[in-house]
Amino acid sequence: MNTATNALAPSKTGLPQRPMRRLAASCFAVFTVVATAMPLPVYARSTPESFADLAAEVTPAVVNISASTTVEARNRTLPQLPPGTPFEDLFEEFFNRRGQGGGGGGGGENSPSRPRSSNSLGSGFVIDSSGIVVTNNHVIGDANDISVIFPDGSRLKAEIIGKDSKVDLAVLKVKSDKPLKAVKFGDSETIRAGDWVMAIGNPFGLGGSVTAGIVSARGRNIDSGPYDNYIQTDASINKGNSGGPLFNMNGEVIGINTAILSPTGGSVGIGFAVPASTAVPIIDQLRQFGETRRGWLGVRIQNVDDATAEALNLGTARGALIAGIDDKGPAKPAGLEVGDVIVRFDGKDVKDSRDLPRIVASTPVGKAVDVAIVRKGQEMTKQVTLGRLEDTEKQASLQQPSTEPPTATRQALGLNMSGMTDELRRRFSLKDDLKGVVITRVDPNSNASDKRIQAGEVIVEVNQEPVTNPAEVTKKIDDLKSQGRKSALLLVANAQGEVRFVALSIE
Repeated sequence: MNTATNALAPSKTGLPQRPMRRLAASCFAVFTVVATAMPLPVYARSTPESFADLAAEVTPAVVNISASTTVEARNRTLPQLPPGTPFEDLFEEFFNRRGQGGGGGGGGENSPSRPRSSNSLGSGFVIDSSGIVVTNNHVIGDANDISVIFPDGSRLKAEIIGKDSKVDLAVLKVKSDKPLKAVKFGDSETIRAGDWVMAIGNPFGLGGSVTAGIVSARGRNIDSGPYDNYIQTDASINKGNSGGPLFNMNGEVIGINTAILSPTGGSVGIGFAVPASTAVPIIDQLRQFGETRRGWLGVRIQNVDDATAEALNLGTARGALIAGIDDKGPAKPAGLEVGDVIVRFDGKDVKDSRDLPRIVASTPVGKAVDVAIVRKGQEMTKQVTLGRLEDTEKQASLQQPSTEPPTATRQALGLNMSGMTDELRRRFSLKDDLKGVVITRVDPNSNASDKRIQAGEVIVEVNQEPVTNPAEVTKKIDDLKSQGRKSALLLVANAQGEVRFVALSIE
């Protein structure tokens, strides 16, 4: 207290020192009361004093993965040298010594090739004390010899229980004569950007290495697969960390380190982990069936932008717009239609089209789920019993209304349009069963050009109603204008019959 008082007192003054001390003390007392009465909000937790206790607790469950793939080496022949060259004997001796030349058992052109091994190193972790290990699919690849190396140096052979390339996960099994240290998965849905996390792995083959950082972001899409939903972290992740765990501060695995963004190959503070919420259902399927069994809805979808939302009377841009329905899929008998917008699936909100495949895939096959859709501005619910997604399944061709097309031509929305004719079908190589209004030219300065509509495409619907001639297109556009609408929603098909929705401004 005296130190603070003296610091506040002037060095040169005509006032007695004692009153100055009392004034300073009074000011400090008032400040203390005010600060106590109106505490400042605390926005951040204190930095952990140490990660040592947490690391010591979970490190025994983190392992190194060594995967070896044996492949046949290509036969190599001795280079053809001019007869009598002074280096002929030297070259022959060199290639024979390396097993690449001919003659003398050196492995010539007709000699059997020698197999060679391709090795990879990664990380993993034990999730069951009986010997169940999780890693990345790309760590093991097509390996025919996999070893799991524990922190104490012991090494066990592993067999593959199952793997999934779409989420990049693999489940291994090792046999141990004693229970193994295992870690548990945590709730990755509750983590927030800014939360502390710790990664353990085998970077550059160095062995168990501990790094720490924070969650940088959630729900990252890095275009690595159809179910991207990565946790981004600045905890150092390098080559060899793949397959290792990302822990929260309770020692629970909330992510599986999978990828890095780096121009150098080393960590630049941008790493990605598969969240536990995505990984756990896949791991359970692999353990139970040895393969994935994903739910299948049987629709082709696209995202909803602001213009499309306005055209569909949807309010805000949200959900997944159905652009096609498989004739053999579960969606068709359930009553889903092209043009419906799925806004909720099995109680989970569908914020955009990327959400739906991930939610559907994680839903059990055969489950009857409620699907909330918006159709022509009205929300309704359909019940769908999910099928099973097969990797070999193809999209069914889309069947459109069949009518005889007239040959009239018109212009609207920056488009020159014509009724379907045999000549246009040949010129643009249109499918025989494709019906609608043919676009013969697109104004390069139009909104249609900005939306990448091209000559040779076919307008199948306008505002979810079929059209068969240009007059119907222009009439529907005029009707929309009279209603005060700002855009028209076109269902446009390419020459192969693949369709997409495009919202064009009509102002």
